[in-house]
Amino acid sequence: MPLTGRNKTVGTVMGMTIIFLTIELLDELVGGVLVGAWPLISQDLQLSYGQVGLAMTLPNIIANIIEPIIGIWGDIGHRRFFIIGGGIGFAIALFLLSMSKDFVTLLAGFILFAPSSGSFVNLCQATLMDLDPTRHEQNMARWVLAGSLGNVLGPLILVGAIALHQSWRGAFFLLALLTDLLLVRLWNAPITLATIPHEEQPNSFKDGLFNAITALRRPSILRWLTLLQFSDLMLDVLAGFVALYFVNVVGTSTAQASLAIAVWLGIGLLGDILLIPLLERVRGLSYLRVSAGLVLGLYPAFLLVPHPVIKFAILGCLGFLNAGWYSILQGQLYTAMPKQSGTVMTLNNLFGWIGSLAPLGLGLMAQYAGLESAMWLLIASPIALLIGLFW
Repeated sequence: MPLTGRNKTVGTVMGMTIIFLTIELLDELVGGVLVGAWPLISQDLQLSYGQVGLAMTLPNIIANIIEPIIGIWGDIGHRRFFIIGGGIGFAIALFLLSMSKDFVTLLAGFILFAPSSGSFVNLCQATLMDLDPTRHEQNMARWVLAGSLGNVLGPLILVGAIALHQSWRGAFFLLALLTDLLLVRLWNAPITLATIPHEEQPNSFKDGLFNAITALRRPSILRWLTLLQFSDLMLDVLAGFVALYFVNVVGTSTAQASLAIAVWLGIGLLGDILLIPLLERVRGLSYLRVSAGLVLGLYPAFLLVPHPVIKFAILGCLGFLNAGWYSILQGQLYTAMPKQSGTVMTLNNLFGWIGSLAPLGLGLMAQYAGLESAMWLLIASPIALLIGLFW
């Protein structure tokens, strides 16, 4: 039976959605591999702590300069070029990492990878949001679930590569091959299906920049951008300090601290899975208010209870409850900026400069007052959400 035009369009949208979600899965697979690979990379290449710090920091600084420009270009008719080009850079960077024999090659790979990932992955997210402007929260929930799967599966890929005597280089080589396969599928895909009509696009980069500056004058846009940065305190920032907290404050072993991370990721993944059907029945912001209120009560309990097992249980609850924070807030930002999804990427990068100072501030606080006291700063996250959501 031949497909009607409507069925063909629905099928194409579903196909593009699967491609975009797979690209996010791939990006987080790289991140999951890298988290576990750093000790191996450092030992194999005989890196100093300074070199490791430079490899982690410099590429992100360069990416934060380049990506806001890419976002604006993405809204003025050049999105396909930057997505495909970013994907090619993504693949080349992974090949460079897989062949690294010294620090210079490794650093070059990371410097190429960071902005390529932004162009490839973040513009795919923006384009996914354009596929159905009425379902931003739901599609962002699917996007986050794909990323969570990547975070969980990435370390397993590294373990498998080590078991096959391929070490970290083999893991990156495999990810490069997967990227190539995705690029082949993406090459002829109708990316323009999800982009804004040509007559509604800004005419020049200057116009796109003016639109971004104009958006920053709107209180609703500032609201979502600010809440996104505060929400990250209970997401990536907390995750970055959990292992240190359990070892240095609670007094657990490194293995037990790793178990805490596993609990956080595993139950958080369950929350991401359950969020998708939940958003079909409940308004995202209503859920977010309840979730932030529960986290505000549970986080002090997590810091105050002395027993490690109870802390594990509460940490799992926190990972479950904050599922949806990023996807709902980011979805609201896309909804507040219709037909400017590339500019959303630009504004996220600009505000990301501010948010990137949070780990530094927490580290300095821990240096002078102790990590146990510094962890209390993260309670600002649910407080800010409750104020912003009820305002």
